[in-house]
Amino acid sequence: MLEILNILPVVDVLQRTSVWKKTKEKKHELCSLLCRGRFSVTKRCDQRGSKRTIAAKHVNKKLLRREQVLQEIRLLQTLDHPNLVKLLDTYETANSYVLVLEMADQGRFLDYIVSWGNLTEEKVALYLRDILEALRYLHRWQIAHLDVKVNRHSFILLHLFISLTLSILASLTDFGDAAQLNPHSSYIHPLLGSPEFCAPELVLGQPASLMSDLWSLGVVTYVLLSGASPFLDESLEETCLNICHLDFSFPEDYFQGVSPAARDFVCLLLRGEPERRPPAASCLQEPWLRPPPGAPGRDGGYGALRHAPPSPSHRGVHLDTSRLIAFIERRKHQNDVRPVGAMKAFLQSRLLNLT
Repeated sequence: MLEILNILPVVDVLQRTSVWKKTKEKKHELCSLLCRGRFSVTKRCDQRGSKRTIAAKHVNKKLLRREQVLQEIRLLQTLDHPNLVKLLDTYETANSYVLVLEMADQGRFLDYIVSWGNLTEEKVALYLRDILEALRYLHRWQIAHLDVKVNRHSFILLHLFISLTLSILASLTDFGDAAQLNPHSSYIHPLLGSPEFCAPELVLGQPASLMSDLWSLGVVTYVLLSGASPFLDESLEETCLNICHLDFSFPEDYFQGVSPAARDFVCLLLRGEPERRPPAASCLQEPWLRPPPGAPGRDGGYGALRHAPPSPSHRGVHLDTSRLIAFIERRKHQNDVRPVGAMKAFLQSRLLNLT
């Protein structure tokens, strides 16, 4: 297991016997199944004695060791940021470790976008700023999320969820793959399932980096702007090769009406060398991501309502979300359990043959 540094003021849940509450008391009424992940099932529940709706993540004891689940809890208990999902409680059943998490009022990220429509570059930039704020906070503590993606067939809310406060707020969730990186040693992240959001260094079995999250955000940006996946091919091997070769483009029929600034932002993140990708704090200063002139912050006015006046550029042009529906359906049926690390030798040999 990855060494956890002392720079994060964590509560040592590994030493706390009370982290798992063994109780037969029925605390929650099951409402519906939210999703099935690689190692867990997440259910939408109502708390007994209150009207509060929560998300209960049931991690199968046969699929994950107790220590692996405790690592996710350790992070959730100590992190505190409005753009990160909050852990409310934990308990243990005969077959599962259960993480009780706050529930989003507006549901899954892509479902929200498709159902409401009227997606513009300006709104995409607003959601990306939320996620970048979360990443900036995590990276300050040398924590890499390592699973930033938009996906309907995953834990709770696509790893991005919408919560209704004064405005629509996008937040990161699912810290099952997160790791606190040690600058004095390397961490090789075990890769499972589809690699289409993964950075080249992860696909090649090289050390993970905080900048691996920025690559993934670049893929997310591409998907939101076009409804298509930049590197996806007919086979897992070809998809991985496309990632390693940086083989992506901006087909005009997919990117009609998308500004050059938005495309440049994608290219800024989809750089092969991790050190050439800008950190989250720098991304937040990019002109394309900054609020348009005259738009107040979240406390009121246009910023709080998420309807700032469009600038004279492309930012107010509606984006075509029809392809996102097909993207959601494809990802819903995709198997995310297969290990892809075995392809490392194949990829390296193919890359050597092309040099």
